[in-house]
Amino acid sequence: MGIRSEELGNTGTLMYPSRIKLPYIWHAGKAGSRFYRELKENRAIWGTRCSPCNRVFLPPREVCPRCLDENLDWVRLSDSGTLLTYTVVRYHVPGIQPQEPPYALGIIKLDGATSGFPHLLGEIEPERLKAGIRVQAVFREDRRGDYLDIQYFRPEKP
Repeated sequence: MGIRSEELGNTGTLMYPSRIKLPYIWHAGKAGSRFYRELKENRAIWGTRCSPCNRVFLPPREVCPRCLDENLDWVRLSDSGTLLTYTVVRYHVPGIQPQEPPYALGIIKLDGATSGFPHLLGEIEPERLKAGIRVQAVFREDRRGDYLDIQYFRPEKP
């Protein structure tokens, strides 16, 4: 039982700052399950294409968010694309970051996709990052069937 503000003799709101860590399991659905399975088993990045809208979604969708078509086709995408934008994370938040700061996160538009794909950037100094550079996926050797089976995107080698 918490302490009520009346018991403290004031009429203001009692605030108790805290951080709640709540573990959970979510269902990836048909599209997410296939996406993660292809990453793990084949090092392949797949999206879904809406024929009426002619848009290719990554991560893949089961339903087109624009026209609500449910008959999306699977398309294999390139593991290379263009960095649309990025940010450099320089602060530490315990327990929720994929790696120790500083690190860079970017939005990558893979060749063949219509939408951007958020992911980690690596093998480049933060001061050398710029929108428009070409990047390529680096896959983890020990893949587990999750988002970080793509370890990061690095600048594309000529």
